[in-house]
Amino acid sequence: MTDILALSQVSVRFGAQPEPAVRNVSLTLNRGEIFGIVGESGSGKSTLANAVMSLLPTIAQTTGSISVNGREITHLDTAELRNLRGNEVAMIFQDASASLDPTWSVGDQIAETLRAHSRISLREAKAQAIQLMSEVGIPEPASRYSDAPHRLSGGQRQRIVIAAALANRPQLLIADEPTTALDVTIQAQVLQLIDTLRTAHGTTVLLITHDLGVVAQVCDRVGVMYRGELIEVAETTDLFSAPRHPYTRALLASNPAGAPRGSRLPVISDDWSVDRAAPDESLPETDGR
Repeated sequence: MTDILALSQVSVRFGAQPEPAVRNVSLTLNRGEIFGIVGESGSGKSTLANAVMSLLPTIAQTTGSISVNGREITHLDTAELRNLRGNEVAMIFQDASASLDPTWSVGDQIAETLRAHSRISLREAKAQAIQLMSEVGIPEPASRYSDAPHRLSGGQRQRIVIAAALANRPQLLIADEPTTALDVTIQAQVLQLIDTLRTAHGTTVLLITHDLGVVAQVCDRVGVMYRGELIEVAETTDLFSAPRHPYTRALLASNPAGAPRGSRLPVISDDWSVDRAAPDESLPETDGR
């Protein structure tokens, strides 16, 4: 069986930028897993996700191979990409408020997603939208269907975005910082929801985050990005117990959790280079699988 997502030597450069935002990333995702990509801000995580969705601006130049279900997608036309998004691949963006149209009810926005990919009536789309709202934990979904986004809490808006993303049962769900704007309690609920839906529908999840605690909580495997490069891929337990790359070790050491109050955390200097701190030479190369 083919991998749900396979990236080979993917690079992204914006205009005349001297350094690429993403450099030679190769990665495969197994069906049904939650794969986390972690790294500091600006490391290329969201750029990589947008490259998979073909949502980068026209100034961006993407090279390499991106395939979904064994099909190369880098050369698809607009109509083919529209069919791919939603049916096979869907994305949850960082800011739920920015993802929802303030002039449409939350229920209609889910229903419209359904109708964009299938021939169903308004009545059928509304019924399915209400069911999806129920699945993601919106209380009294039928009565909340007509609510504008501003009438929902931040956690509820994120649930609506998840419902819309899952409306057409995509095989791959890309979640780009889905809990960034939420408090700790709601974060845990959203992560549990994603894991539950993964189990229920067999959805593969690519979870992008800078939060190591999130990765430890829900991910099966994790990749670490630094300056546009995927420098390490490992099982989650292995990454935390025995990180191989010096940058990964530095990243884990910079986590304030458990550090004595008032103590100074390790700092990675601006001139720190992946090239000067390669993984242990005795370790085998990884293809991101």
